[in-house]
Amino acid sequence: MPLPLSVLDLAPVSSGDQPGQALRRTLDLARAADRLGYTRYWLAEHHNTGTFASTATELLIALVARETTRIRVGSGGIMLPNHAPLRVAENFKTLEAFYPGRIDLALGRAPGTDGVTALALRRSAQALRADDFPEQIHELRAFAGEARFPDGHPFARVRATPDGVPLPPLWLLGSSTYGAALAARLGLGFAFAYHFSPDAAGMAMRSYREQFVPSEHLARPHAILAVSVMVAETRERAEALARTQEHLTLGIRGGRDLPLVSPEEALTRPLTPQEQEVARYGRALLVHGTPDEVRVRLEDLAGRYGADELMITSNIHDHEERVRSYELLAGAFGLPARTEGRVSAPA
Repeated sequence: MPLPLSVLDLAPVSSGDQPGQALRRTLDLARAADRLGYTRYWLAEHHNTGTFASTATELLIALVARETTRIRVGSGGIMLPNHAPLRVAENFKTLEAFYPGRIDLALGRAPGTDGVTALALRRSAQALRADDFPEQIHELRAFAGEARFPDGHPFARVRATPDGVPLPPLWLLGSSTYGAALAARLGLGFAFAYHFSPDAAGMAMRSYREQFVPSEHLARPHAILAVSVMVAETRERAEALARTQEHLTLGIRGGRDLPLVSPEEALTRPLTPQEQEVARYGRALLVHGTPDEVRVRLEDLAGRYGADELMITSNIHDHEERVRSYELLAGAFGLPARTEGRVSAPA
């Protein structure tokens, strides 16, 4: 059996895009991933950014699930402190009702945005300061009928509908040992953000496995490692694509929420020595190269960190090259592609 591969899509906005184009490309990439044999298609939650268009995560999940037939579709993730747990339970039970057995609910505790936007989402400074992520998870599960509120709790008679529909499988996201320990204690699947926090990967993945407590949801630990990847037919083109990742990192580190630049645009933007150092760090976060080169590196990462599955995010400027990167990677790993149909042209 090949190592399972999945997709993490942030709906990146490229320079020169027309309004809504990034979201239409999400649907096209999802159809391709479905045909190519990827296991999951998860959509992130980001707000108030010109770089990523994945804001209305539940809506995107519904649209992607409608456009696909086999692949599991879910959140990567829902930033639970931004939302009322009851509303999340209702939304995902509704998704599960429409697409039974194909929906995942992965939860994170970061805001997915800057502090002011987080305040706009959460509506109060008190909510912004709250550190009650485990309690929110318990509420969500209790509203869905998977857990119980204590006797006399004001929410004890509140339930998330539709009735008779289970909550989709829960996963926890993490970029440190906090999420790993919580996922292990609750007996849930865990996805680690190696693509922006590689230094903590070893300790987090190890602690998750060592501390895992079997639950009614999961008999044994299941760890996903999320990795930034760019694949091209030649090493030269892969090196060129990596320039987009360098400038993406520069924008994030510099607080500039800009669309992805093309490799050619990147060459026209000279960097200061300090920016060159940040760009090198951005490239170091990336696994890029030819299909065989990338497969070897990803298999090494999976073995080193004990990953049961790899989740691939590819912030490539040109949509055709982005789809092609996923095609080449699927071929290198021998994913069980569906033979009918073809990868559709970009929107």
